[in-house]
Amino acid sequence: MSLRTGGPALAPLRTARWALLAAFGLLVASTQLLWISLAPVTGEAARALGVSEGAVGDLAGLEPVVYVLLAIPAGRWMDRRFGPALTLGALLTAGGALVRAAGPQSYAWVLAGQVAIAVGQPLVLNATTKVAARWFPPAERATAISVASAGQFVGILVAATTGGLLLDAGGLRLLLGVHAAVATAGALAVLVALRLPAAFEADATGPTSLGWLRHDPLMWRLAALLFVGVGVFNAVATWLDPILDAFGHPGVGGGLIALMTVTGIAGAAVLPGMAARRDRRRLVLVATTGLTVTVFGLLSLVHALWLVTGALAVLGFFLLAGLPVALDWSELEAGPGRAATATAFLLLAGNLGGAVLVLVVQALMGTPHLALAALAVAAVPGVLVALRLPDRAPVATAAEPSS
Repeated sequence: MSLRTGGPALAPLRTARWALLAAFGLLVASTQLLWISLAPVTGEAARALGVSEGAVGDLAGLEPVVYVLLAIPAGRWMDRRFGPALTLGALLTAGGALVRAAGPQSYAWVLAGQVAIAVGQPLVLNATTKVAARWFPPAERATAISVASAGQFVGILVAATTGGLLLDAGGLRLLLGVHAAVATAGALAVLVALRLPAAFEADATGPTSLGWLRHDPLMWRLAALLFVGVGVFNAVATWLDPILDAFGHPGVGGGLIALMTVTGIAGAAVLPGMAARRDRRRLVLVATTGLTVTVFGLLSLVHALWLVTGALAVLGFFLLAGLPVALDWSELEAGPGRAATATAFLLLAGNLGGAVLVLVVQALMGTPHLALAALAVAAVPGVLVALRLPDRAPVATAAEPSS
């Protein structure tokens, strides 16, 4: 017999679903923490492992490549078998982290663990909209997606700000051990939380062909926006420090990236819910792309540190909020039964954008102001795409509650 969304039988779910979301957010943060564990300490890690800095960089480079290969298959499987898919993702994430921690002086052990982490990542990140669709009513789904998405930025921020401290305190053994403990806690919390019955039906019940995706213009426009948005953020995170060094501001890039991430976490917590309640998702995405063009166009001409700091802080607030706004819209467009595949497609586009724009900026690093101008130019098509989005998203409807 089906449960009613307003009935007393669902009362425990109203409380427990937030605990489940917190557990999932911790696991999401763990995937990003493990992804760039060694990036802030590349030189020290290379010496400890007895390899080149390039080999250490390859550990982080694995994840985008594996994600591109596995994103869509993982999303389709998750739409059909959510529980087993997320369980495997949690186990691979924690297992890979523990393998790295077991051999902190061996590059082979660290590489093996990183491969497992990379395979598990799409099985975790693709669940972002699926968790919202299975346990949260339509009015709360944008908030749930925002919380889960913010987990990605929190993981990146923690990795960037604590890596050096942990390495100085106890070497790679402590660094990888602490990260493994965080990942294991997140995985165990999710495995326990998955015992909570879904409040709404969200598994695929019909054919799982990708034909709907190939012929859905809104999904392609959202993908184009994430290609630009994630690409710009990755390019800034990768090259801001040497660009500012060339402008006479050495050693400040890392702090500005952290500031941009902090304001982005705040934006991701605030803007998507407001946009959903007022049905102003298009406005947020248009404003974000327009602001990106303006900021990098301006910074390519004026390099005062106060201006760079203020501009990147404001841009971070909007830019990182674009991810949950797009994911929320994709869930409404695709429906709960195809939410994981839709998420996979959008995050795949974001990963591709990150790879492409990082290389574009790298090619222009000899002329730093052109590197910044290139980011402004890259965002111009994003403005045009955002302007072609529909004024309103589809009206959210609750699926039949699970029995």
